[in-house]
Amino acid sequence: MRTFTLIWFGQLVSAIGSTMTFFALTLWAWDVTGSATALTLVGLFFQLPQIPMTLFAGMIVDRFNRKTLMLLGDAVTAIATLIIGVLYFSQQLQIWHLYLIAMLVAGFSQIQILAYQSSVSLMVPKQQYTRASSMGAIVHYGSNIVGPALAGVLYPVIELSGIVAIDLVTFAIAFVTLLIAPIPQPQVKAKSQLEQSEGWGRRLTFGFRYVWQQPSLRVLLLFTVLFTFAHDLGGSLQSPMVLARTDGNSLAIASVSAAAGVGGVAGAVLLSVWGGPKQRIYGLLGGYIGAGLSKMVFGLGRSTAIWIPAQLCSSLNFPLLGSCRSALWMDKISSDIQGRVFAAKSLVNQGASAIAVLLAGPLADRVLEPAMAPGGVWVHGLSPILGSGPGAGMAILYTICAVAMLLIGIAGFWVPQLRAIDRYPSTP
Repeated sequence: MRTFTLIWFGQLVSAIGSTMTFFALTLWAWDVTGSATALTLVGLFFQLPQIPMTLFAGMIVDRFNRKTLMLLGDAVTAIATLIIGVLYFSQQLQIWHLYLIAMLVAGFSQIQILAYQSSVSLMVPKQQYTRASSMGAIVHYGSNIVGPALAGVLYPVIELSGIVAIDLVTFAIAFVTLLIAPIPQPQVKAKSQLEQSEGWGRRLTFGFRYVWQQPSLRVLLLFTVLFTFAHDLGGSLQSPMVLARTDGNSLAIASVSAAAGVGGVAGAVLLSVWGGPKQRIYGLLGGYIGAGLSKMVFGLGRSTAIWIPAQLCSSLNFPLLGSCRSALWMDKISSDIQGRVFAAKSLVNQGASAIAVLLAGPLADRVLEPAMAPGGVWVHGLSPILGSGPGAGMAILYTICAVAMLLIGIAGFWVPQLRAIDRYPSTP
């Protein structure tokens, strides 16, 4: 795993810088707009271009050098970050700039992610799939510990432009480690005459058709999509909910982000040592259940005394469920078609996530928040449970989504194709 570990280290450093920038931009956007919709729209504009791009990204990843594609993705993201820093330094940065930059980065980011995911199975032995995925979780959650903490301390001193400068240095480190790492390419199997004569339509839909023809993968994707929708519908409101209920307290949201990082890193480290369950589907469904229960407590909470331990417990589950899910897909799909198949499942998930993010902001700002404001129509019935005033309406939707996540995990144990997926033969 030497090559994988080298790339992993570069991505860890870069993720810390990116998290610092994202945290600083969240504070800046809330100060400028005070709107949950404005914050969720950044995520929406990042997701929307990924949907059409993913149709082609799978073919691109399976056809071109994956290392080159990853380097290109890093370069484009670094340029976009530089643009944000220049606009802020010249006092011209506006919220719509973030929407445009998110759209610019989105397509290249999707290709980079697919290229990385499709290369893992070529860099590590099959028995290390779950461990490699858990190391990926350390990148995500470790950056959530260090990034917000550093940004919270440095933002008042060096402002957004200084944090962007740090982010650019971390990009350079990731770029160099990726540049010197030897990344193998899959052996492309010879195509039959029928495959060579296929039109663009069938080539673009190859991944979807492949998943649809495999009952176990089809059910796995369905449960993943349901969980993603519920998670992202509530999760896109977490930061604005905390900010609203704490009167814009940056320390509160930094503490919650740090708790997410601590829980995620702890879960990933435990999983790396353990290696994961033999029945990976049980790890996936158990993670769904644990995350749903923890997020229910988070939604019902009204202070950091509840949010921090709830977030810690929630994040413990995500390395488990994410690593088990990734290992299942890598084990069942041949490396030479992983780009197209992974693109297909990503596209379906992105569609669900985009719809969730699109609904969350307007539901919160126009329906739920007014209903839970003093004198609102739902205050009398729900305020004893969720309180009232700013953030209470968002807490309603967040808690409902958490219950849905819990039920999805429980339901999975009753689906034979899903419960027995580990016993199905792997793709050669």
